[in-house]
Amino acid sequence: MAIEYLGLSNINGPLIVLEGVENAFYEEIVEFVVEGNQKKIGRIVEIYEDKAVIQVFEGTENMSLTNTHTKLTGHPMEVALSPDMLGRTFNGIGEPIDDLGPITSTLRRNINGLPLNPVKREYPRNYIRTGISAIDGLTTLIRGQKLPIFSGNGLPHDQLAAQIVKQASLGDDSDEQFAIVFAAMGVKHDVAEFFRRTFEESGVADHVAMFLNLANDPVVERLITPKVALTVAEYLAFEKNMHILVILTDMTSFAEAMREVSSSKGEIPSRKGFPGYLYSELATIYERAGIVEGVNGSVTQLPILTMPNDDITHPIPDLTGYITEGQIVLDRNLHGQSVYPPINILPSLSRLMKDGIGKGYTREDHQDLANQLFSSYAKVGEARNLASVIGEDELSPIDKKYLEFGKEFEARYIGQGMEENRTIEETLDLGWELLRMLPREELDRIDTKILERFYEKKEA
Repeated sequence: MAIEYLGLSNINGPLIVLEGVENAFYEEIVEFVVEGNQKKIGRIVEIYEDKAVIQVFEGTENMSLTNTHTKLTGHPMEVALSPDMLGRTFNGIGEPIDDLGPITSTLRRNINGLPLNPVKREYPRNYIRTGISAIDGLTTLIRGQKLPIFSGNGLPHDQLAAQIVKQASLGDDSDEQFAIVFAAMGVKHDVAEFFRRTFEESGVADHVAMFLNLANDPVVERLITPKVALTVAEYLAFEKNMHILVILTDMTSFAEAMREVSSSKGEIPSRKGFPGYLYSELATIYERAGIVEGVNGSVTQLPILTMPNDDITHPIPDLTGYITEGQIVLDRNLHGQSVYPPINILPSLSRLMKDGIGKGYTREDHQDLANQLFSSYAKVGEARNLASVIGEDELSPIDKKYLEFGKEFEARYIGQGMEENRTIEETLDLGWELLRMLPREELDRIDTKILERFYEKKEA
């Protein structure tokens, strides 16, 4: 029997304190009725003896110590699950906002999920094609991987996210089911409308489940959004045998919401004012990616985060880098040169790339080609530094070759149109075309047999 409580003990920002509580538990959902007609929900975030601290999702406006009825539901936050969620748009806590009616399903699942048993995990294999050469060729996204995009304010990470949603696939020869779960946290109305319009106009909306937490939505709701999205992704992947790509933007908004709520609770802050449990909270989200033994589906994560002041050592990208398997870094200098997408490949890497490319996955020359492109582009940086000191005219012929290679590489390989969807063969062939600008003796990262087969391929 649910017990109803009349009145509150304390109100502090989005938090309220209720005294005299019996049989409550952490993360339990609480229902409020304010002044007899306005309904709100919250969740218990702290329990001490008979006191419960409750986060109110919609904020505590109009709530007073005497006008509120509180009822403990006896269950944690849950979301209704159905394959019909694909093609639908929801708010940050999983309620439909597309005027197509509620999700009719008897299946409801705790959004907090459970960590995947490490013994039951399968090692990630096979790649997901994004159609973007800098990612597919050099920092390949593998099924079951978590690969964040590190961006900065003003950089085109929203356009990149939308392009990945439009173009992502399991490859041309795959007949497996593929879908995308897209969750936006703390985005402005125009950004949310950009995503919604782009997906509809490109015809991909029918295999995208979209969760939108807007900038003027409650801060507390932002903490729920990625968990709701991942619960839907896990259901589609592990129960419906689909391969799901989860795009979370922007994880910085999530972390800042956590800092705000932590400050309201009076907790002792850690680095930059973030709570000490920032690492464990990020880990509970990122570690919900993977492949389960005996199940055909997979959950792959592509979280996007904006680095405050472009500082890659800031706690959010720093801790994200510890948990995830690499990163894709967007560069302000490339953006200033009108290169899109402005991906700086030197600090970018995909730690699982080597196991999902090569013969049987992409093409046998992929790994050697990627190694050589990395190596050659690193020498471009050295040649540019030297040119800035002694002048370009004083450079050796080979350094001038590298400068020429660097310009072409940034313009043609990294740079591509927002509507351009390249196959893996086009990406690899373009890499060889650029390497032919360099003398053969400079290509020291490629196996001789592969070099003979591909370097000379178009010379005749």
